[in-house]
Parts: sequence; C-alpha cells; structure tokens
Amino acid sequence: MSGLKDLEIGVMFWATGNPVETLREVKSLGVSVGQLGVRGDLRLEGAAEIWREALTQENFTLVTVFCAYNGESYADGPTVEATVGFIPRSTRAEREQRTKDVSDFAAEIGVNSIACHVGFVPKDPADPDYVAVRDVVRRICDHAAQHGQTFAMETGQERAEVLLGFLKDVDRKNLGINFDPANLIMYGTGDPILAVEVLSEHLLSVHCKDGVWPPKLPAGALGSETPLGEGAVGMDKFIAKLKQIGYKGTLNIEHEIDDLEQKSKDMRKGVELLTRLRA
Repeated sequence: MSGLKDLEIGVMFWATGNPVETLREVKSLGVSVGQLGVRGDLRLEGAAEIWREALTQENFTLVTVFCAYNGESYADGPTVEATVGFIPRSTRAEREQRTKDVSDFAAEIGVNSIACHVGFVPKDPADPDYVAVRDVVRRICDHAAQHGQTFAMETGQERAEVLLGFLKDVDRKNLGINFDPANLIMYGTGDPILAVEVLSEHLLSVHCKDGVWPPKLPAGALGSETPLGEGAVGMDKFIAKLKQIGYKGTLNIEHEIDDLEQKSKDMRKGVELLTRLRA
C-alpha cells in the first residue's frame, strides 16, 4: 500500500475480460485504488498479464483480490448458509483450490492480500463443518504466506465474538478481517460499531457499505442494501471508530445493485460522503 494516503477512498469492483475499460469506469468515480472481485467463472489462465499491464497503464492500485465461487447465492439466510464459502461439503475442495489459484493470480499482479466469504462458521468448535472449514482456512493462509500475502475473511454471517474465536483457533499470523459494517446489519448479527471494537486488532481492510436490518417476516430474510449514508450503519460513527482504533487502510465502497447507472450515481455520492467524513 505504499504511496497511498491514510484512509484513501477506493471501491470494490469485479473483474471483466477488458481490464482497461473496467479500470477507466472505476476511475470515473474519482478513485484510483480499490479491491478486485474475481467470480468463479473468470478464466485465470493468461489473466494476470493483461491485468498487470492495465493496472500500470491506468496507474491504478489494487489492495485486495476477492474470491467468489460458482453456485453461491445470497437470496436469504438459509440459502447463504447452504451455498456460500467453504461450508457446502460438495464444493469445499474445489473452492479451496480456486482460492489458492486466485492467490497465485493476485501474486502475479502484485497484490499482497486476498479475501473471501468463508460462509457461516458454526458456533460449536467440535462441529465437523467447523473443523473442516478451519483446516481449509489454515491451508489457504499457508499458501498465501508463500506469496507474502494476508488472507481476509469478510464479516457479517456470524457475530463478531464467534469470528474472533475462529480467528484465534485458526492461529495464522496472516489471517485477518475485511470488515463490512452493512453485512452485520443485513444479517442481523450485531452492531457494527461495537463489532469494530471486538475485531479491531484483526482489521486488514474495510468495505464502506450501508444497509437496513432484516424484516421480522419471512423467517430467514436478510436486510437490504442502501446507498452509503442512507442505511442503519451510521457512516459518521463508523469512520470515527476506524480513526479511533488507528486503522489507516483504504475505505472501499461496495454497492451491489443491478441498475448500473444508479450504482454509479450512488457511488459518486459515496465518495463525496467519505471525503467529508475522513477530513
């Protein structure tokens, strides 16, 4: 992250087959740093060279490469539990290898941190799925360490205290958190400001995202994402808390909606909001 300012504003965006075009679209939001998402169907063979050239050409800095997997769905709580991350047994080995491949890709383009949703971590450390996912995360950390990389798990699908216990159990120095405040609200797993306190020593990166709490019905429903500053996170309190704990990394706006024109408008407003709040 050399050359970046403390709390530099960036965005989370997804890789496409045309890196230069993608980076120019991102830069049009007024940022030159961000996190790159790699979907499960993106062909990695030969991708590093074109991304490396594009990043140099566009003078753009990547701080994290995120790994997503084929078959994941965030429709509701039970669907997330059944499909996301390393919890589904039928895809566990395949997704572990894919994450290692993404780590290799990130290393080739000079990015020293990878991240993903590991899925709902069971509360019981004796649960077979807890043990299996813990061991997967250990192996991924060890693979990433060979590249000098950190591995960040995204918050939201379990309470901060459960995640903290899991971090300690995995026991890898290069493991940490990509803290997403909106996820805790949208999953109904806790106050994000309090969760920052719990996980403060383990924050590697953050998403700046906003949302509202889940409705009471139907059971298992998730909360909804909102434009930055229009949800329940309290972005002023969130940024103030990050400053208080001494976080100096990038502030990466994430906004996942289908309307691309509205998404761009919302993210530009988000950049303006964060510019005011970090001053």
